[in-house]
Amino acid sequence: MLKVLVPTIMLFPTIWLTSPKWLWTTTTAHSLLIALISLTWLKWTSETGWTSSNMFMATDPLSTPLLVLTCWLLPLMILASQNHISPEPISRQRSYIMLLASLQTFLIMAFGATEIIMFYIMFEATLIPTLIIITRWGNQTERLNAGTYFLFYTLAGSLPLLVALLLLQQSTGTLSMLVLQYSQPLQLDSWGHMIWWAGCLIAFLVKMPLYGVHLWLPKAHVEAPVAGSMVLAAVLLKLGGYGMMRVMVMLDPLSKELAYPFIILALWGIIMTGSICLRQTDLKSLIAYSSVSHMGLVAGGILIQTPWGFSGA
Repeated sequence: MLKVLVPTIMLFPTIWLTSPKWLWTTTTAHSLLIALISLTWLKWTSETGWTSSNMFMATDPLSTPLLVLTCWLLPLMILASQNHISPEPISRQRSYIMLLASLQTFLIMAFGATEIIMFYIMFEATLIPTLIIITRWGNQTERLNAGTYFLFYTLAGSLPLLVALLLLQQSTGTLSMLVLQYSQPLQLDSWGHMIWWAGCLIAFLVKMPLYGVHLWLPKAHVEAPVAGSMVLAAVLLKLGGYGMMRVMVMLDPLSKELAYPFIILALWGIIMTGSICLRQTDLKSLIAYSSVSHMGLVAGGILIQTPWGFSGA
């Protein structure tokens, strides 16, 4: 775990201390090196399913491909944004690359976290660099509006999750994913428990996004620069799906009744956004709407809770 995380953190001094002439070359080379190192995660040796470097960071077959994807995205983002950022003053170029690198650091820690509360903190921390990239380097004039949409949709979705996680910590005494698998299934029957169930999932459903709370995504996609669009489409949506898969393990008895409205919304969103895509002229908003329908498929697959649905998602 650390063999990728430490070089990623070492990107920050690299970015700020490199001579201006070599800035893009060194950062691209460094991040490509990190991406190559991350391929060693794919060699799977452990039998228990988790390979951990310490108590709080571990990888398993679900998070490993996502981690490798995150690591490979950074050099590609730097390559893609080189042309339209290089005319700017050098300090601004450096801060731009630093935002991308910090985004990668947060994502690695989010996908590698075993504690759900640490996952939550990193899940929220990815919001900050993305927001700055959209609102500072966006293309059109609407970008502040798009950033506001993005911020408030995701924050309003994820505050109930924090409350739900604190309640879970109070009732089970742990939030480690390694331990929660073996804890007692919760006896959930009252209204409060149903609200708790919804609170656990709504944050991830907004992030995925589910049809109905997807309005921030086309805006953010259209306004973001190329690199922002790349990281939005490639990793941040997966973050929602990954979180859902992790949390569904605990929500077992209630899900079979309560999941139906969400499944209906997801399937309806597949049809609706697919038909919206037929009328789009802007390529980025077409990508945004089609990713809403893809993620509707993933959300439906996770919510029906069959082994096939899980492995498909």
